[in-house]
Amino acid sequence: MTRRSAFILTALSLAVLPAIAQAPGLAGINAQLRQQETKDSQLMWWVHEVTDVYGPRVTGSPGLRAAQDFAVGQMVKWGFSNVHLEGWNFNHPGWQNWELEANTVSPFQQPLNVRAIAWTPGTNGPVQGPVLIVEPPQPPPAPGRGGRGGGGGGGRGGGLTPEQLAPIQNPGTAAPPMPAVQKVENKPVTQADLDTYLASIKDKVHGAIILYGPHIQTEENFVPAPLRRPEDSWSQPAGRGGGRGAGGPNAGGRGANDTPPEGLTAAAITGQVSKFLIANGALAKITDAGRAYGVIAQQSSAGYNENPDNPNLPSLLMGNEDYGRIYRTATIDHIPVILRLNIRSEFYPSGSTVYNVVGELPGTDKADEVVMNGGHFDSWNPATGATDNAAGGAVAVEALRLIQVLKLPHRRTLRVALWSGEEEGLYGSIAYVAQHFGSAESPKPEWFKLDAYLNLDDGTGKPRGASVFGPPQAAAAVQAAMDNFKDWGFYHVNPTLGRQTGGTDSTSFNNAGLPGVGYSQDPFDYNTYTHHTNFDTYERIYEPDMREAAVEEALTLYALANADQMLPRCSAATMPPPPAPRGGGRGRGGSPVPVTPVAEFMLPPGVTPPDRPNPCTAAAPQQAAPVSWPAAAASGKQP
Repeated sequence: MTRRSAFILTALSLAVLPAIAQAPGLAGINAQLRQQETKDSQLMWWVHEVTDVYGPRVTGSPGLRAAQDFAVGQMVKWGFSNVHLEGWNFNHPGWQNWELEANTVSPFQQPLNVRAIAWTPGTNGPVQGPVLIVEPPQPPPAPGRGGRGGGGGGGRGGGLTPEQLAPIQNPGTAAPPMPAVQKVENKPVTQADLDTYLASIKDKVHGAIILYGPHIQTEENFVPAPLRRPEDSWSQPAGRGGGRGAGGPNAGGRGANDTPPEGLTAAAITGQVSKFLIANGALAKITDAGRAYGVIAQQSSAGYNENPDNPNLPSLLMGNEDYGRIYRTATIDHIPVILRLNIRSEFYPSGSTVYNVVGELPGTDKADEVVMNGGHFDSWNPATGATDNAAGGAVAVEALRLIQVLKLPHRRTLRVALWSGEEEGLYGSIAYVAQHFGSAESPKPEWFKLDAYLNLDDGTGKPRGASVFGPPQAAAAVQAAMDNFKDWGFYHVNPTLGRQTGGTDSTSFNNAGLPGVGYSQDPFDYNTYTHHTNFDTYERIYEPDMREAAVEEALTLYALANADQMLPRCSAATMPPPPAPRGGGRGRGGSPVPVTPVAEFMLPPGVTPPDRPNPCTAAAPQQAAPVSWPAAAASGKQP
């Protein structure tokens, strides 16, 4: 960069950087917030109500609606304004599992560790039958697919390097005493192969309870993950502080292998086997959860039980240990194993319209401008959805409650949102953004009035870093507020330019070209133990970190709401493009299955966007939209 370019960039930065430092007395406000949260925290009481009383909160279910009614009533009691539910079209029935029992009757007696797969039908009362192990031929593993989002730090999972895996899999300082068992490589499966297998088990299916697939041998982990990451992993500006959805302008997207696989796909095999089992009178299907120590991760919608090409038996996930005992008894000893099941599930057509919860604290002279925070309120069904994500919603509501109780002045309106449909695809927040803001390409008036959206959705750890969609100046503005929490271990706020959705609701705002702020947190066994599992309960909430998080969000909301200027955006000329259209996904045509008519913003078909700079150029909101992407003409020239 030339000296002249550096001078111009510095001048532009000073021109658009919000005057966060001018927000009145941040140090004093910080002290007040800390004192109030210590003296009169309501955070854990809220978590208790939302999890113990109203959990789980599956999208479209009576449980979620009851929790939302509670949230509305309590926000009103706390003095929030304009508290209401905002509907969006889920276009699938709601579902809730009311009763679930599973026992082995013979040759031993044992209650079984199981969870219902979401949207599974029930058994219409107790059923009893012999176990039939069903292991259809399987194709070779499909090539890896790129995940949605492409977040930098703090994303879920993320994979481990060979260097990280080595100590986890090493049983000691010496080499393993025996060589590893060589796995048999699967070959492509033909229709004839599958037909032959199904014919071989047809006479055994009627009245049987299916154990689908082999028992999964779980790996031992000799180095369990720490609850907190090392400080040096947070202290590097480009390290773990990136936040959720911190990809670059071309990051993420769903990767795809354009070469069609040889033979039947795993999905095609599963669909055919499901039809076969139903047609031949199977009672239920059970799958190995495949996690050690009784962990069951349930994060499947089972096609909302609407797909005629992939019908559902009453379906359960079983803990790895129970599945293994039954599988070994049936396959090694060839002793008949008898199970008794009772699954009572109900479907609710009214659940096709789902709601977000919204509440506000009105501003003063800039009341038409809004600073938002929130978290998703829905959960999966194996537990009560505490760390995912009653925690984030509780922090968001508590942050506004602190500001309300202390009667802290704020020029801009503060708005909290508790989303639904996040687990199924960020639907609630995507729908809200579309309804209220539009996108950088087609902005609605409110697009220019939203300052930022703050989001916490990575478990029970306090914020350690964050990402902000936009130029470095936007990240610097948030950093100025969060620097008040260095004593609590907060480090860096980094800019991100990725507009793809994925991982969490802040990316729905990024997708529209708006400043979504995604926090990164210490793991606290989130990815390894509680995320979408039967252990995601109130007991796994770490209260000290959650209370610190509420104070941090409250001070950041206060600072942004009282700054002289809103956060800068990427200028229209340097705004990164939204994702390119892709086959399949939401809203695909030609399928007999209903789809949710909610989709992220994408480039128009046939558009190849020009390269955008990284970082983008900072601009005030009025100079950040609308953005146009000219389509290429047939000749290849721009029209």
